[in-house]
This record gives sequence, C-alpha cells and structure tokens, in this order.
Amino acid sequence: MTTGDDTPSNKPLIIKRYASRRLYNTESSDYVTLQDIAELIRSGRNVQVVDLKTGDDLTRQYLIQIIAEHEARGEQILPVDVLTEIVRSYSDHATIIPEFLRASFEAFQQNQQFMLEGLKQFGTPVVSVKDVHDRQKEFFERLIGSWGIGETQTSEKTSDSASDTVRNEDELQDIKRQLAELQSKVANL
Repeated sequence: MTTGDDTPSNKPLIIKRYASRRLYNTESSDYVTLQDIAELIRSGRNVQVVDLKTGDDLTRQYLIQIIAEHEARGEQILPVDVLTEIVRSYSDHATIIPEFLRASFEAFQQNQQFMLEGLKQFGTPVVSVKDVHDRQKEFFERLIGSWGIGETQTSEKTSDSASDTVRNEDELQDIKRQLAELQSKVANL
C-alpha cells in the first residue's frame, strides 16, 4: 500500500506470503499475523504484501481481510448502506467511486488534523480524538466543580440546605447527561 511517495523513509514494509499462507516480515525477519500487520499500519507504516512465488501484490486482499475481521468482531465503522453502495458500484463498473472514496477520506483526515492542530493552540498538545474526549471531560468536571455543584455545603445549616442539595444533584445529573451526549458526539468524529 504505497501512497505514491516512495522516499526511503516512506518505502513500504514488505510482507512476503509463503505458499503455506504464512506471512513473513522482511524487516524483523519473523512471521506475523493479520493483527500484527494491522498494528503496523495503525502505527503509520506503509505495508505491502507480496506473494513470494509469483510476486503478485496481495496488499488489497489483506487490507480487506483486516477490515472484514474488525467488522465481524463488532468494531463496525462502515455503515451497511455504504457497504451496499460499494457492492453496487462493482456491478455498475463505476470508475468514479474509488476516486470519490479516496478524496472523501483524504478530506476527513485533513479536517481531523486541522481540528487537532486548532485544539493544540488552547494548551498542551492533543494527539488523538480520544485525547480530545478526555480533555473535554476533564474541562467539564473542573467547570462543574467551580460551580460547586455536587459538593456538600457544610457551612449551610438552614432548612433550605436539603432542598439546595437535591436541586444541585438534579443539576449535576442533567450536566452529566449532557456531558455524556457531548462525549458520544466527540467519539463519533
């Protein structure tokens, strides 16, 4: 899977597939699994799977297999309607679909990078969407704490203290619900 930039630092890691279907990492000189290949790709490496005997490039086949395994385990990222349209595009011989998907994903990556870069300007560096999620949660917890919501006021000894505590707890539950909704939205970015 090359990105078109074959500079020495960006050359793909060659994985050789033997006749026994075992996969061999030519860099580390050991056998690897599909999960190992997926981890290499997640870490930013470009990987190319090549049949040892024929020299055929099998990268696409193995990438699809990695995606299929993740989808089968419940780590679903591709909606059924998108998968359906992809299948339809094979029968339509639509040549625009691959380019459209590539351009869409590149735009998504650029927007995500832009968002993360923008968030870095507000404090310590943000390295992932999960990091954004964690920072938002921390921010809202500090915000809630600064309002005194959920804290018991021991200095108040009036009869209104009990009703204030109940009201504060209701507000806290409402804010927690809103925070969960926001966290869900951020996690889906």
